[in-house]
Amino acid sequence: MIRIVLADDHPVVRAGIRALLEGDPELEIVGEAATPDEAVALAAAERPDVVLMDLQFGQDQTGADATRRIRALAGAPAVLVLTNYDTDGDILGAVEAGASGYLLKDAPPAELIAAVRAAAAGESALAPAIAGRLLARIRTPQASLSARETEVLRLVADGESNSAIAARLHISDATVKSHLVHIFSKLGVSSRTAAVATARDLGVLR
Repeated sequence: MIRIVLADDHPVVRAGIRALLEGDPELEIVGEAATPDEAVALAAAERPDVVLMDLQFGQDQTGADATRRIRALAGAPAVLVLTNYDTDGDILGAVEAGASGYLLKDAPPAELIAAVRAAAAGESALAPAIAGRLLARIRTPQASLSARETEVLRLVADGESNSAIAARLHISDATVKSHLVHIFSKLGVSSRTAAVATARDLGVLR
């Protein structure tokens, strides 16, 4: 019997996943969590084989944060991410936190059940499309923005002008322009709009 904890903040989603998994006599749901803290507590108390983890819970802590904490437990269960979020940043963040698999919620039922079995057996369970993108990400050097560059780009995304950004960050207009030049170069773009779009694709901005 494979024992599973469901971690998702939507009761309807949890009910749907439960109904799907409980159709397999070898899978048992031993707990449901609506927050990252509940997921960690259930993982410690129930000692499941697999935790099915969403990424976003509408609060400061994410599924990746909970995954990292769960994987640090003694006799830690496998964590299989099941989410609607598929930016490169989300995928890489979850894998770096210790997730052994990553599926989207629209995955076919048979694919989900196979992934749960693989995770319980200690195997990787990445959806083919996710695996391909992760490999491409690993093979391609990615832009690394500094904290200040990210801050500037976030304000650009909010529609702020260079002058407004300079005033907000207590720096000169020339310094803002210098940051933007570096940002454009690192992201391989030539406009503010393209910089914001690319940063969102990479998971640098939400």
